[in-house]
Amino acid sequence: MNTPTPKPTAPDSATSFASLPLSPETLANLTQLGYLQMTPIQAASLPPALLGKDLIAQAKTGSGKTAAFGLALLANLNPRRFAVQSMVLCPTRELADQVTTEIRRLARAADNIKVVTLCGGVAMRGQIASLEHGAHIVVGTPGRIMDHLERGYLDLSALNTLVLDEADRMLDMGFFDDIATVARQCPAERQTLLFSATYPEGIAKISQQFMRTPQQITVQSQHEEHKIRQRWYEVTDNNRLHAVGLLLNHYRPTSTIAFCNTKQQCRDLAEVLTAEGFSALALYGELDQRERDQVLVRFANRSCSVMVATDVAARGLDISDLEAVINVDVTPDSEVHIHRIGRTGRGDKEGLALNLASLPEMGFVGRIEQLQGRESEWHKLDTLTPASDEPLVPPMATLQIVGGRKEKIRAGDVLGALTGDAGFTREQVGKINVNEFSTYVAVDRRIAKQAEHKLATGRVKGRSVRVRLLED
Repeated sequence: MNTPTPKPTAPDSATSFASLPLSPETLANLTQLGYLQMTPIQAASLPPALLGKDLIAQAKTGSGKTAAFGLALLANLNPRRFAVQSMVLCPTRELADQVTTEIRRLARAADNIKVVTLCGGVAMRGQIASLEHGAHIVVGTPGRIMDHLERGYLDLSALNTLVLDEADRMLDMGFFDDIATVARQCPAERQTLLFSATYPEGIAKISQQFMRTPQQITVQSQHEEHKIRQRWYEVTDNNRLHAVGLLLNHYRPTSTIAFCNTKQQCRDLAEVLTAEGFSALALYGELDQRERDQVLVRFANRSCSVMVATDVAARGLDISDLEAVINVDVTPDSEVHIHRIGRTGRGDKEGLALNLASLPEMGFVGRIEQLQGRESEWHKLDTLTPASDEPLVPPMATLQIVGGRKEKIRAGDVLGALTGDAGFTREQVGKINVNEFSTYVAVDRRIAKQAEHKLATGRVKGRSVRVRLLED
């Protein structure tokens, strides 16, 4: 195995997907999806990936990397062969779910492509049944993939493409040995595509052991200055948590992720914000899967204004239309800071990054300035004034229905129940998430109690269901 051959940095100018050797059906589907021009990481990585080359591609979250490797593995797929031909390893279940959704969207133009997600926190039975029915692509976390391999449920003999997504995060979480175990069970002649926001030591180790003369591709990791408005405020440890409420009342973002360095700080801040009347939920490593799912669903569907999270818990999350990021603590790792603020200001949207720093953290701030190549913009806390007397309330509320995929409930069934007999309009209903045993539906907060009552006394898919309103 060889170390990577560096390639030039990707060009800034976007390129048309039509310049790639993709089928007319795939190009038509990309147009329908609104993918007209390639992002820099797609323009740099797709041509060599479509030629079957191994790649190490460095790109930040939200840069379009999923479509980059998704199009490559789909081009390498034979739909008529019901065997696992591609596998994507992800650090978290949430990222695996997002990757699965994106690959399914990209695969709409092809014959019946079957994508199966294999992650922990979900019963093995359904996953085993899905594999037995035949799968073309498997997306999953290393631990659960290893479980299926050890028990003989997953056969990788036909695999031609292995993707390691957010490889740096998997290494941070201690997955090197698991990645190595899985890679050794893949055919030697496969293509390996590795995507990572940073380049820790373990990446070189993976490339030497499991990749064939990989090309290294790097795209600009910085965010365009005008896309993310970044402001810094000096605090003390005594007024840090209270300062978060001042920022929220002054800027009034609809959705905010507040990053803390520790889970204790997460819990403390969520308690303070809730006591101050904000809708805030905490996301940290010790939550069980059900609690984690509820936090993520409620934040993504606009039923919760603030998600307070540690970096470990927030890895792999892709929340669309995130208006603001608040760095409650300065991270000692300047690359992580870039990663945090890059969750806002995506696509053609603008974002807001608000940072709190105490005197002992100024060394970390200096490293961030060095990486960004510019000085920080400082403001005083006493310039923050409430923009309104009204509390900052999320626009939606979440109803939880007992019953999900196991009961064959679909999003359309829930929407039909609310817009049919219940009499609500389509505009009053938001995101609907159908999990294995539960279904979550966002509704306009003003009709939440009424919608709860109508669903509880009515029928979904011809039968009665139990419903409860999730409140802070």
